[in-house]
Amino acid sequence: MKFDQRLLDKVQTLPHHPGVYQYLDQSGQIIYVGKAIDLKKRVSSYFQKEHLDGKTRTLVKLITDIHFTVVQNELEALLLENNLIKSYRPRYNVLLKDDKTYPWIVIKNEPFPRIFPTRKKFNDGSTYYGPYPNVKQMHQLLGLTRELFQIRTCSLDLNAQKIDQKKYKVCLEYHIGKCAGPCEKLQTEIAYNETIHKVRLLLEGKNYSLIQRLKKEMQHFAVNEAFEAAQNCKELIETLAKYQAKSMVVSDHRQSYDVCYVEKNQEETWMSYLVVSEGNIVHAYSSKVSDPLDVGVDVLYAQLIPQLQGHFDSKAKEIIVGTQTPLSLVNIKSSFPKIGEKKHLLEMAINNVKHARLQARKADMNKSTAVQNTPMQAVLELQSVLGLGKPPLHIECFDNSNLQGTNPVSACVVFKNGLPSKADYRHFNVKTVEGPDDFSTMKEAVTRRYKRLRDEGAALPDLVIIDGGKGQLGAALEAITEIGLQNQLKLVGLAKRLEEIYKPGFSRSLILNRRSLALKLIQQLRDEAHRFGLSHHRQRRSKNALGSALDQIKGLGPKTIESLYQEFKTIPKMKAAGADLIAKKIGAAKTRLLFEYFEQND
Repeated sequence: MKFDQRLLDKVQTLPHHPGVYQYLDQSGQIIYVGKAIDLKKRVSSYFQKEHLDGKTRTLVKLITDIHFTVVQNELEALLLENNLIKSYRPRYNVLLKDDKTYPWIVIKNEPFPRIFPTRKKFNDGSTYYGPYPNVKQMHQLLGLTRELFQIRTCSLDLNAQKIDQKKYKVCLEYHIGKCAGPCEKLQTEIAYNETIHKVRLLLEGKNYSLIQRLKKEMQHFAVNEAFEAAQNCKELIETLAKYQAKSMVVSDHRQSYDVCYVEKNQEETWMSYLVVSEGNIVHAYSSKVSDPLDVGVDVLYAQLIPQLQGHFDSKAKEIIVGTQTPLSLVNIKSSFPKIGEKKHLLEMAINNVKHARLQARKADMNKSTAVQNTPMQAVLELQSVLGLGKPPLHIECFDNSNLQGTNPVSACVVFKNGLPSKADYRHFNVKTVEGPDDFSTMKEAVTRRYKRLRDEGAALPDLVIIDGGKGQLGAALEAITEIGLQNQLKLVGLAKRLEEIYKPGFSRSLILNRRSLALKLIQQLRDEAHRFGLSHHRQRRSKNALGSALDQIKGLGPKTIESLYQEFKTIPKMKAAGADLIAKKIGAAKTRLLFEYFEQND
């Protein structure tokens, strides 16, 4: 699949940082949102291989542009990905289009509230904590909650009337100390709600407040000589000290604000904009800014913020900016945070400007060097390192394939102007060699190839590469000498172990720089010859493996043999059936040939 070079250049300049990427189609619509621990590696994977599933192939064909946002860690990437998918609902995102993606922990709005995980939120007054991109982390938190506190796990309707009517009995959870038995009025609703309040502190990440509360209770129990209860509080404190959990209470986040950062130097101006709604980043945008009047940074903030708020339809009354100067904004308060969560968001915007600017510079550098890094550049470099009289515009490479000498084949691949010319590829089924003899196999293939080109008057290659060391190269030289082309063909050998290049008449090998374009071109030829030859060898091997011993009988064709196997299945059953029965199937003459073969091979 071919891709726009501008798009590939952009992929190459992505940073090796966690973040979220967005794919856009020709109309500028976001068609896919994804997250990555390493942006460059993840996005590059879409453009470096042939995808098996039809959805991914279709998606990749539609990509015309890529936007990205850099974050601090994988958790932030997961949350931002989730929020962007909810906002844009891209066509090719299926798994994250609803709240089934990441679960929540809910404290149900009911008498003696239950606490459980859910993937659906309802406007029923319950409190939802999350979302939790890491499901394992969520279950660990739930497990800690149930380990520390006595909370019911049943789904009984514990209204006061039913409890008074004694409709319920305590279950095993009560007997093992996991529940205090509110269903039989063994625990009051006030005491249960006090436990729920502690759970809320834990789920909100307010561990310090919870620990202080437990310390006061421990002291109260100790003063009143309730040492068992005091010890229980001490154990809870020690467990909490080892566990740190931070979550979001969606129902408590009422503030929304935007983040804007503008960076200007003598050459250019860049900006990054984040829209934070109820504690979630729902939009992230970085771009170069056109500044024809060369105004100050504070003026740019005042001009950009209203435009960006209108573009993203943001109703935020507060905006975090990267300047300490108070801004004159209509109905919007600007702030420059120095600590806390808002400071963290401002640093994220600064980081995104840095990477957007760096990506643009790398893209410009790639454009300036694109002309140099062409296949023809590799061809010219190869001419120089091998000391050829003219550029090797037509190169052919040979490779052998066999399995312990069986089904030997040789392959010849052709590159013209530094690119594969697959219409000129050739296979050679070895005819004169028996057993594993690479030298003789190479000699036969080279002889057949260039004897035919000579006889047909076809153009000879500028360079021939033999995949192998001195032995294979010597066999190929012997072949072209016998057909009288030793002065017309230039040969070199490539040894795989150290990527050494052998030239006829030189005792020492030539080792090229690993980053050399010439070496990469030779390796590409070698790998393509190996792939082409190996695929043909496997086809021959599979075909021969499916053959039959009866193929050796002259006078029995494939259809006759097939009919015999369809009727009798195996050779022993053919022998057991007897000549008379088989003659009715294939005739007397062929039956005689068959049984003569059986007698000779018994």
